Amino acid sequence: MANIISDETMEYVGILAKLELSDAETEAAKRDMGRMLDYIDKLNELDTSGVEPMSHVFPVSNVFREDVVENGDEHEKMLANAPKVKDGMYQVPKTVE
Repeated sequence: MANIISDETMEYVGILAKLELSDAETEAAKRDMGRMLDYIDKLNELDTSGVEPMSHVFPVSNVFREDVVENGDEHEKMLANAPKVKDGMYQVPKTVE
């Protein structure tokens, strides 16, 4: 294991994650973190010079569309069920003095 996780690092990670680990759990977490870092080191050994950077595993294209009004102006329809209307707007009771 090339990466050795110190007790201080585990304590700090525990504080950040708001975890209270027993000694056995701390040792298991240290081994797990060490294995993760070893795997990352192994990945860093790969030659990626011919690999194009990507933001997503699957090919994703821009899914935005034009913002077009589809239902038209239904202003009068919306106001038809209002209990009170004033100047083409809903009229509601005053709630703040």
